[in-house]
Amino acid sequence: MAEESKKISGNSIKEYTSKYAIYLVLLVLCLSIGALNSNFLSLNNLVNVSIIASVRIIIALGVGGILITRGTDLSSGRVVGLTACISASLLQRPDYAYKLFKNAPELNIFIVILFVMAIGMIIGSINGVVIAYLKVPPFIATLGMMVIVYGAACIYTNAQPIGGLRNDFTELALGRTFNIPNSVLIAAVVIFLIWFILNKTRFGKYIYAIGGNPNAAEVSGVNVEFTLIKVYALAGALYGLAGALLAARTGGATNNYGNMYELDAIAAATIGGVSTSGGIGTVSGIITGVLIFEVLNNGLVILGVSAYWQQVVKGIIIIGAVAFDIRKYLAKR
Repeated sequence: MAEESKKISGNSIKEYTSKYAIYLVLLVLCLSIGALNSNFLSLNNLVNVSIIASVRIIIALGVGGILITRGTDLSSGRVVGLTACISASLLQRPDYAYKLFKNAPELNIFIVILFVMAIGMIIGSINGVVIAYLKVPPFIATLGMMVIVYGAACIYTNAQPIGGLRNDFTELALGRTFNIPNSVLIAAVVIFLIWFILNKTRFGKYIYAIGGNPNAAEVSGVNVEFTLIKVYALAGALYGLAGALLAARTGGATNNYGNMYELDAIAAATIGGVSTSGGIGTVSGIITGVLIFEVLNNGLVILGVSAYWQQVVKGIIIIGAVAFDIRKYLAKR
């Protein structure tokens, strides 16, 4: 009896540790870096990390939904860059000497944000159509789109940086409401909406069903093609929002904005428990995965670690996370 009790207790601890491992990793990471350099745990630094993470979380939530359907999106970073450039160019100060559109009227911020979100949605929809109906593998389809969008960003900006943004636009990301950074509040709204979609709507159930078994989902009456288009379109809209917030936070944009963001988003989602085999993933896990990456990035900078070594560490984490995910998948077969 005592042995059975110990066995049950041991299994319970193992299950608990496995279930909450990602959160324990984040906690240990924060405490370890904080112990090495107390500046890391300062309020100003933590707020800075949260503001930077806000944009990354929005991107990762878009990518995460795609990964759940067994897809991927290599164009996400470049869509963020293009929409950052477009939003920045439309919201420059009237008196700025190097304004991209000299005679452009002063536009409402929210109209511009909706506009770039619509651009992102159109790009995402094209990805979805190519993948769902032309049966082009997501890796190839979005790789091609990544190149196209980067070229479009270069043409749009003529490879010149865009600056001189209006104060009301930069305040959208850097300002505060109830002493909470606006970008964090916007990310919180997006988090709730994506959580609601994935957990409380038929669309969300279809996303998981397609990721679990697309053939079975189709037999069950799920319109797989249309659902995939909607998943990629939703992700594109999120990239557009992230692009606008990125431009507002940094006070400008260039054609190289968003470079490698897609890999960071995929890695963060995978580390957060989104299975590369599809059908598995949570919003809380994706958020935690992003925070682990941002804490790691910030911590390594504070500790004075070379930027080159930072890339090595991130690469090791990506490989380790995917390897761990694949082992879990094989163990369940």
